[in-house]
Amino acid sequence: MQACALTDIGRRRHINQDFIFESTKPVGAFPNLFILADGMGGHKAGDYASKYLVETMVGYVSKTTVNDPVRVMNNALMLSNAMIYHKSMEEEELSGMGSTLVAAVIEDDVMTVCNVGDSRLYLIRDDITQVTRDHSYVQEMIDKGMMERGSEEYYKKKKYLTRAVGSEEFVRADYFEVELMDGDYILLCSDGLTNMVDDDRLLSLISGNGSLEYKARKLIADANEGGGLDNIAVILIRYTKGGEEA
Repeated sequence: MQACALTDIGRRRHINQDFIFESTKPVGAFPNLFILADGMGGHKAGDYASKYLVETMVGYVSKTTVNDPVRVMNNALMLSNAMIYHKSMEEEELSGMGSTLVAAVIEDDVMTVCNVGDSRLYLIRDDITQVTRDHSYVQEMIDKGMMERGSEEYYKKKKYLTRAVGSEEFVRADYFEVELMDGDYILLCSDGLTNMVDDDRLLSLISGNGSLEYKARKLIADANEGGGLDNIAVILIRYTKGGEEA
């Protein structure tokens, strides 16, 4: 298995509030770990929230001996959420902060995924499939048949999240299990990528020729060429059965 993790400030922001972690080596009882967070809030708040979330989760996983991805990730998430929420209540400059989260662990050809907010995880095989489900106002409206994806209203209200880490005292994550096949690509990304680059282009870039790093850098370049309106974070993984190097 190979992985490449990159983040970029984009063309319009003055600070990068995206934070990432990737390890194809063991972290605690996990054989690998991938985490991506997109912070929200004021100048310091979003940056603090995403960094604190990722570092707290990695620290928790590193110390645990329990090899149950859902249980461990959920415990780490609850701890992070409580600390971020209470910190936002105590310090005025951190008020209103929060973060999205998408995280994954791969073991025995099965990927366990955790998500809160609208950062996404895609599986790229013969086609591209969004594994995660956005926790956003527009997704709720689409599910109810009250909004059309890609409409003017969709783009106006896409930024409104219905769930985020640290925005409330308690948070609920969604969990998914995906069976992997040799040669699968997995993409974790913030909305700074998906708002600028559509799924067809993601599929074309990732399925095409070039190294993993080349593809990850090209994804970020395309997002910036599309306007670079937000920070961009990408973790691109190529899965090989049994964990052998490609």
